[in-house]
Amino acid sequence: MAQVGIVMGSDSDMPVMAKAADILEELGISYEMTIISAHREPDVFFEYAKSAESKGFKVIIAGAGKAAHLPGMCAAIFPMPVIGIPMKTSDLGGVDSLYSIVQMPSGIPVATVAINGGQNAGILAAKILATSDDALLQKLKDYTQGLKESVQKKDARLQEVGYKNY
Repeated sequence: MAQVGIVMGSDSDMPVMAKAADILEELGISYEMTIISAHREPDVFFEYAKSAESKGFKVIIAGAGKAAHLPGMCAAIFPMPVIGIPMKTSDLGGVDSLYSIVQMPSGIPVATVAINGGQNAGILAAKILATSDDALLQKLKDYTQGLKESVQKKDARLQEVGYKNY
């Protein structure tokens, strides 16, 4: 049973949403990925959001561009956390999506990451799940330690060869 639902309105969102899936896989978290257009197939969308809890989802990651209805509508129906990923758009660069996601009405919160922030959405979903899963919490601590070590290696190389040869 999947713990996280990843939903996007278009296959053009796949490169960003794949980053969320990649980090969930790295951390051993099960997920289900779906393409659903809230505008073009609202009946399918409503069934997805209404059945998400019974499918075992604990978090939904919803990507959205332009009008960005998908995250907010998921949050209106699904009783657990929803993380919105604003997609960079050719029209307004994703700022329109960001504003749409963060400006939900009172009572319908959606957590939001950076424009095209698929990886951070996956990490945030993992952190939410880790509040009740000690093994996952340790994986996240190890992941964070790996990030620290990566930066330290880069600095060591810079110190060794100098910035002109880096």
